[in-house]
Amino acid sequence: MTKSEILDKLSAYLEEYFEIPKSKVTLEANLYADLDLDSIDAVDLIVKLQDLTQQKIAPAEFKEVRTVGDLIDNVYEMVKK
Repeated sequence: MTKSEILDKLSAYLEEYFEIPKSKVTLEANLYADLDLDSIDAVDLIVKLQDLTQQKIAPAEFKEVRTVGDLIDNVYEMVKK
């Protein structure tokens, strides 16, 4: 899976589950400040990403994630293994 494919899936998840327009989902967008996700939303997103990666994800693994780009980089590292 490429980073572009991950971005497409992530954009679809954010639009479907959090009502965030795809146009707001950019690599620089801050998940909390720009996309208005809170900690509970972040946990819900991790659950969706587990479906995508077919791997168990500990929330602590995403502790340093702040932007969509950070999130895509982390997911990419998981799926390329």
